[in-house]
Amino acid sequence: MFKFFESLIDPYCPYPKRDTPPHTLWAFMWDYAQPFKGVFVVATLLSIIVATVEIGLIWAMGWVVDILGGSPEQVWDQYGGWLIALAVFLLVLRPAIQALDVMLLNNTILPNFGTLIRWRAHRHVLRQSVGWFEDDFAGRIANRIMQTPPAAGEAVFQVFDAVTFALAYALGAVILLGQADARLAIPLLLWLVLYGLLIRWTVVRVGPASQAASDARSEVTGRVVDAYANIHSVKMFAHHAQEEEYARDAIENTRVTFQREMRLYTIMDVTLTMLNGFLIVGVVGWAIGLWMQGQTSVGAVAAATALTLRLNAMTGWIMWALTSFFRQMGVVAEGMETIAQPIDLTDAPDAKPLELRDGRIEIDDLSHHYGRDRGGLDHVSVTIAPGEKIGLVGRSGAGKSTLIKLLLRFYDVEQGAIRIDGQNICAVTQDSLRRQIGMVQQDSSLLHRSIRDNLLYGRPEATEAEIIAAAKRAEAHDFILDLEDPQGRRGYDAHVGERGVKLSGGQRQRITLARVMLKNAPILLLDEATSALDSEVEAAIQQTLYGMMEGKTVIAIAHRLSTIARMDRILVLDEGRIVEQGSHDVLLQQGGLYAGFWARQSGGFLNAEEAEAAE
Repeated sequence: MFKFFESLIDPYCPYPKRDTPPHTLWAFMWDYAQPFKGVFVVATLLSIIVATVEIGLIWAMGWVVDILGGSPEQVWDQYGGWLIALAVFLLVLRPAIQALDVMLLNNTILPNFGTLIRWRAHRHVLRQSVGWFEDDFAGRIANRIMQTPPAAGEAVFQVFDAVTFALAYALGAVILLGQADARLAIPLLLWLVLYGLLIRWTVVRVGPASQAASDARSEVTGRVVDAYANIHSVKMFAHHAQEEEYARDAIENTRVTFQREMRLYTIMDVTLTMLNGFLIVGVVGWAIGLWMQGQTSVGAVAAATALTLRLNAMTGWIMWALTSFFRQMGVVAEGMETIAQPIDLTDAPDAKPLELRDGRIEIDDLSHHYGRDRGGLDHVSVTIAPGEKIGLVGRSGAGKSTLIKLLLRFYDVEQGAIRIDGQNICAVTQDSLRRQIGMVQQDSSLLHRSIRDNLLYGRPEATEAEIIAAAKRAEAHDFILDLEDPQGRRGYDAHVGERGVKLSGGQRQRITLARVMLKNAPILLLDEATSALDSEVEAAIQQTLYGMMEGKTVIAIAHRLSTIARMDRILVLDEGRIVEQGSHDVLLQQGGLYAGFWARQSGGFLNAEEAEAAE
């Protein structure tokens, strides 16, 4: 039975991807709710039926009180069948209706609605550009992905568990009292008006207060995760006190915003208690007065008393449900700031896969300043022949990393074009472009998974033998066999920790190299690929790297100039422009910037006078 209700909705069902999701709260929720429309209709009907049954029971209890005026024999002879029917209904039909209502809410809607939102939100965020992620905290993004789905699910749950039920119950209560004595409905209607005003006062304030509290919690998460992710820097610079204070500011802001939210609930509770006192005195007191004048029956008084006491008990729950609904909607609104942002870098509508034939790269009048007036690249033009090996050299900020990022289309160019084998990279799909490019970065971070999983990122279909062969070529196989994580997993099954933190920089670099070797893409980008290696390992890998470059178009950023001296051509960037180009020997003879870099090297690095060449 549970399986049936749990399987009514597939949270992973196909859906049209949108680069620009709905930007208003209700449109956003409605968009996600599309697979649930039929279930929501049934849930609404069941909620109304459950409320009607509850009202009917109160009427039935009043009827029982009225019929007990005669002798037991007379009551049984006249009403025995009805009493048995009432008992059967209470023992069989009412639990069945309640079970359907509860299972639809608890087993169909709640688990699947949150899962659907989390899955689609994660897929949407993954499609965002690298620049989008660079503008936010990973912890805050993840927090919104995690807290928005349960908040949306809870809001939907409250609609059917409380809001629909409450509306049906209130309408039923007015009808029931009106049938008993129309005058008894007057204080109830007056109370409903006052209760509605209290609800309106509360929810208008709860939504913004909840969103402010949610924003504050996300800020705490972002700051805390930032400290944990950079714990080495925190320890290295002994900045515990600064990090404590940085987190405390956000934690205190969370406390203050939460206090403001809770003040609303305190006012609501006190006011609600006063209103409920008016309800009980108004309805029950009037009913007793009418009975004393002989204008209504004892059963009507009993029904009015039961109804008002039930409403008294329900009003707090309904108010909390409503405020919970708007509070959760505030959390959803805060989450939308991340998961409903438009995709800022998309494939063209008619984009086709890149057809790589030779590996010729043409960079034509390329300018990119990240939306600023300076920095980046400025009118760069160069053609890289198929199979040519290019070295990039320049001071920090010269534009080397910008060129690599644009070639990978992590950003869209602001002016000019990049073409590969005559195809503008903006006109091909991003995935097909990046599949043809292998990249080794200076910051060789790894996924918190096994060594094998990290290597297979290069080529998921690779065999075990190919994995081991690539690791051996990268001088990584031997140390991999000695690895063991805290869970006892060894060798290629050992997990590396967040961003590969359990490995040394050199070990991470070698695994990254093995991953790119396994990918074996026709275009190879190297951003100081051996910077984290010791001299002995670097010497062993250098020959492997040059062998790996054979037949590929290569662009290598180098801070250690000796690593690119054998390149076919070296491009010297300065302030976003190519100021020199040629072979190592030719550039030395020119006596320009490159010759100055080479002359000032110590141990193969640019010295402090030229500053760091790293970007």
